[in-house]
Amino acid sequence: MRVTDPEKHQAKKQMILDAAKRCFAEQGFHQTSTAQICTAAQISTGSLFHYFPSKKSIIAALFEEDRQQTQELIATLREQDDLFAALNTFFDVVLDVAGDSILSALALEIAAEAGRDAETGALYRLNDKVMREELEYLISLGIERRQIAGAFPAVTAVNCLMIIVDGIFNRVALDPAFKPHEHQSALRAMLWGVLGHTADAGAKS
Repeated sequence: MRVTDPEKHQAKKQMILDAAKRCFAEQGFHQTSTAQICTAAQISTGSLFHYFPSKKSIIAALFEEDRQQTQELIATLREQDDLFAALNTFFDVVLDVAGDSILSALALEIAAEAGRDAETGALYRLNDKVMREELEYLISLGIERRQIAGAFPAVTAVNCLMIIVDGIFNRVALDPAFKPHEHQSALRAMLWGVLGHTADAGAKS
């Protein structure tokens, strides 16, 4: 009986996912063939299908990866003493992703596919729900600790925050010259306007 090394299995799976990300970002989901993913990952077709039976299963794995990364990030932010600063850290991560040509293109391609395909759309909405719930908890806790002013209910603040995030990615898609980090101060001011913050929290940021 053949025994699979879990670490090698996961490493190979991750290599395929990374290759698929590049292909989807550069060529689009529908324009990318499994053969192109195999070439990018330097594996055979048989090896690809051993890990992922279809392109849809790759998309599902990308959603799972994104969901896990979101939960891990929020878990780390929850441990910070200053939750206003923690939300600023979250926003910095958003700007980093939006400023990465591969990651931002991938995010927009997946969002587009979510509008075309019901299964992908369900996964997209699940990830969005997880992120909003995690952020709502973080903001609620910040309000409770009086580190966030709470000018708006937490759920309203989250919805406005997500509008800002979505807007950043849409701007990147429409204007290749737009560099999120070049507008960091103005974008952060928008975040602060949504959250509000106490004098102490503002001084620390």
